[in-house]
Amino acid sequence: VLIFSTCKERHTDTASPRFSGKGSECWQEIMLNTKTFYFQSFLVFFHFRTSLPAPMFSRNNVSIWSILKKCIGLELSKITMPIVFNEPLSFLQRITEYMEHTYLINKACSLPDSIERMQAVAAFAVSAVASQWDRTGKPFNPLLGETYELTREELGFRLVSEQVSHHPPVSAFHAESLVGDFVFHGSIYPKLKFWGKSVEAEPKGTITLELLKHNEAYTWSNPYCCVHNIILGKLWIEQYGTVEIVNHSTGDKCVLNFKPCGMFGKELHKVEGYIQDKSKKKHCVIYGKWTECMWSVDPQAYEAHKKSERKGDNKKHKNDELDGADNDDADDMPEVQETVSVVPGSTLLWRIDSRPAHSASMYNFTNFAMSLNELEPGMEAILAPTDCRFRPDIRAMENGNMDEASKEKERLEEKQRASRKERAKYEEEWSTRWFQMGTNPYTGAQGWLYTGGYFNRNYQDLPNIY
Repeated sequence: VLIFSTCKERHTDTASPRFSGKGSECWQEIMLNTKTFYFQSFLVFFHFRTSLPAPMFSRNNVSIWSILKKCIGLELSKITMPIVFNEPLSFLQRITEYMEHTYLINKACSLPDSIERMQAVAAFAVSAVASQWDRTGKPFNPLLGETYELTREELGFRLVSEQVSHHPPVSAFHAESLVGDFVFHGSIYPKLKFWGKSVEAEPKGTITLELLKHNEAYTWSNPYCCVHNIILGKLWIEQYGTVEIVNHSTGDKCVLNFKPCGMFGKELHKVEGYIQDKSKKKHCVIYGKWTECMWSVDPQAYEAHKKSERKGDNKKHKNDELDGADNDDADDMPEVQETVSVVPGSTLLWRIDSRPAHSASMYNFTNFAMSLNELEPGMEAILAPTDCRFRPDIRAMENGNMDEASKEKERLEEKQRASRKERAKYEEEWSTRWFQMGTNPYTGAQGWLYTGGYFNRNYQDLPNIY
């Protein structure tokens, strides 16, 4: 809530609104044609809910093996899964969690050096997947035509997303700065496979971040994500794979290696990489854990530190090898190793926010995730009728009514199948509303691009999907 008290005016030809402030007072520079109005304002608070209406249900009495034993090696998006696997969010809302640490994008916009900007972008790319930690519930598959919007003034962005394809499932999103500093967009093609004891998510799709002030565009894809012990044992998550972030304007590149757990768990959650310029000169090393924090340091200092660490580890590895043994029943989660060992001279790029104390009973949601399905008074008259806040199955699950949630999920899936058959009967093609297939100008690849107009609030002729 912003309460304005004083107004002053000046003329300007600049086009970049700026915000600054101290304590509870801040100055907002608001552009109107060529006039700039300064408002001295008092920031009271932005209030969002901090818990769900009901705690998470218990999965202890559910025989998951009876459900999954016929699915080994198959792509799970083509299989109707019971609600026991879910968390009360749509995948469109889960994508929105990329924006929790938007301040890192804003920081990148403010930095004058391209290598420093890449550091901030790399930290944002890691932070965007940090909410996966301990999130073992599966988000609901969006219905075709489903949408989600979110505007967060205190973070400085607004976002719209749409489910643009059902088979294969494709979710497109577009976020933009409220003051015109950046655009962040992409389309995600998640592929889930069950491998007997684990479920692996392959995050197909390219993400693009444009820093408009610097005329720069960055692209990357997310790492793989794996949930272990689906059948037996404690559920735990790891992310692994190489993430390559490319600055298409300068030729700078950041290569991040999300390390797999390994036999003794020493690499669990670790991320390590480097930033190089177009001549392939390494400027810095990026390291940390995607569950904790990320640091940057000079490459030579990092190598010297690693060399001293390896000397101390040699004896320990020999002892560990004697203790290692296979376990056919469950993939034991490695003991969480010591927190990140900080190399002297390092610069902190990002640190994860603490989760609320009751997070474990709320599907391990972050504070940000807790607010995503909140339906505040008056929102019904503003949101598009396809917004997933109106999905009755997710709403029922959030409220703790599992029987109703299961019935509504089945009803919505059957309604979607009937609509698909009806279109096939008349040879009609599904038409997306807010995104169209096009060419990413930076990668040359095909993707779903925002066509604009969503926030004009013209929601006539939208499909009745609920």
